[in-house]
Amino acid sequence: MKTTLTLLLFFVVLNAIAQNQATVSMGKAFIAHSQPKHVGKDTTIESDTSKENKEPRYYYITGATNVFVNTKGGFGKRFSPSVEFGRTFGIFDIGLATGRMNSVASGGDTTRFLEFRPTINIFSKGRFAEGLCLGAGYVFNAKQALMTEICNSINFNISENVALAVVQGYYFFDGTNSSRNTQYMGFTFTYNFLKPHSVNKQRKKAAIINDN
Repeated sequence: MKTTLTLLLFFVVLNAIAQNQATVSMGKAFIAHSQPKHVGKDTTIESDTSKENKEPRYYYITGATNVFVNTKGGFGKRFSPSVEFGRTFGIFDIGLATGRMNSVASGGDTTRFLEFRPTINIFSKGRFAEGLCLGAGYVFNAKQALMTEICNSINFNISENVALAVVQGYYFFDGTNSSRNTQYMGFTFTYNFLKPHSVNKQRKKAAIINDN
């Protein structure tokens, strides 16, 4: 009888130990399964690229109506219209502009120009922004054909798609035997090609609202 009770007690203790080990093993397996595996970093969600990815990128077209302020002659010789088409990369614009140095053409037309015009947004607050442009181009058939430009603008975003600006700047013209410079002031009208409900339009709207 005593041997039987001893064997029965032995099997009860052995069964309890086996169940305890099984519980511990299952707990470790559950913890190991719940922890995520460490894999290589995804560069598309890294902190150093996420800010860049949130900047709006889109195409735009700008019409400019500039007037030279230190040039002799009537309004026709002072008025310089141009059109610029380019692409915005966050605070940086890259555009190609074409236009006329004045609206009066006599004899050989030496007023048409083509210009590469990068612009950077140096300050923004709400719907207002200040831009700085440094351009370089060529005036066709002119004696002072090489042209460079420096200008700054105060921009107002009417909406995500439309903006107006007041511009002030200088043109520098260089030729083989002569050079000159002139100052201008004017207005620009910009239309941004943003699709309705697009990510870039949402980012543009967020950039305007977040600065208010």
